[in-house]
Amino acid sequence: MFICTSTSLHQMSCKKIFFLLLAVSSLSLFLHYRGGFIWTIKSSKMTSNITCSLSSAAAKPKHMSIVFLKTHKTASSTMQNILFRFAEHHNLTVALPLSLCGHQFCYPSSFSSRFVHPYTLPARIITNHMRFNHNEVQRIMPNDTIYVTILREPASMFESLFSYYNQHCPSFKRVPDGSLETFLKDPRRYYDPAEKDSMYAHNTLTYDLGGDNNHRASDKAYVKGFIAKIESIFSLVMISEYFDESLVLLRHLLSWELEDVLYIKQNMRTPGSRRSLQEGLPARIRVWNALDAQLYDHFNASLWRQLDALGLDCVAREVQLLRQARDRLVRGCFGGLQPQPLPPNQIKDKVLRPAQPPKVTIMGYDLPLNASYMGAKPGSESRDHCLKLILPEMQYSQRLLQMQSLQYRMRLYSILRRRLGRAS
Repeated sequence: MFICTSTSLHQMSCKKIFFLLLAVSSLSLFLHYRGGFIWTIKSSKMTSNITCSLSSAAAKPKHMSIVFLKTHKTASSTMQNILFRFAEHHNLTVALPLSLCGHQFCYPSSFSSRFVHPYTLPARIITNHMRFNHNEVQRIMPNDTIYVTILREPASMFESLFSYYNQHCPSFKRVPDGSLETFLKDPRRYYDPAEKDSMYAHNTLTYDLGGDNNHRASDKAYVKGFIAKIESIFSLVMISEYFDESLVLLRHLLSWELEDVLYIKQNMRTPGSRRSLQEGLPARIRVWNALDAQLYDHFNASLWRQLDALGLDCVAREVQLLRQARDRLVRGCFGGLQPQPLPPNQIKDKVLRPAQPPKVTIMGYDLPLNASYMGAKPGSESRDHCLKLILPEMQYSQRLLQMQSLQYRMRLYSILRRRLGRAS
């Protein structure tokens, strides 16, 4: 405590000493809480320059031509479901794989326009798994197409890859105790880049984006050039850890309405199949997947610069509105706050059972018999809307293929009738 005495007055007045101590204390407090002060200042600036609102994002016509590069184990199935529903609602053609490719575009081969089912062309949206090849994608998509993809933090992503593809990827299968910890002690002992499906074991994001997942991560020129290429093509790189915030940016980018980006999480594992990462493992994973780590760090920072430019207060409000609208949607379909994820053997409707990899349980949802959307009667089209929210990827792809094949044949039949009419 400062006490003003006659002795102290010989050197400096009480008033001067008081202000000196106040200045020192203020400086100390600022240094200790500088992040908070800076955040407050930034928030004030952003509040005064907010341009984002539900109406401003939807002021322009909705953008309808979209490529979403679906990466592995990044919440991309949830995003794909959003796009499938949007396409169906607006009667947009979705490019889908040939039957010989399965539900992916002959992954892990580099994408070719030859992999696209002819009945699903000309396309406005493409979102099934592929290894990205920009030149080939451009051959089937309109010139005004907007490109979007999603990344996930490498440590949590790799744990998911190791669990999901443990019996599928030879690099994982040969680990004697099936342990992620054992693999990371000496990855090159188990990893063979020449083997089929080896891309699941090393820099999978880089591979999916069309890059060389085995390139030296220390080659800064390669990394810089690859990042620059991605930035030149993709208007938005979403981050799965900030999925709702990414959807805010997506909505503004595409001039969509809030209802267009509502979702229910897809393709989730049971809690028991998730491994907690012991201390030190995340760092090892990032070293082993150093290309992916550099991609993620760059685009995570990029995402937050875009959110900052939009206004963080505004983004927070939109995220809150999105979650409230999603809760209303869920209540209308399922009668509760959130539908209960179920293992496939407990899902009564077989159509709603997600595909299951070996030794991993992927959860899905059942639709209540009395389900209705926003109070609509069961059996109406609104019930179908609820069904599509939880329809797994493979079943939804098949649904769209059947619908679009029928439309293709009807268009062909109509053309033939007109030609025959002119000939007669």
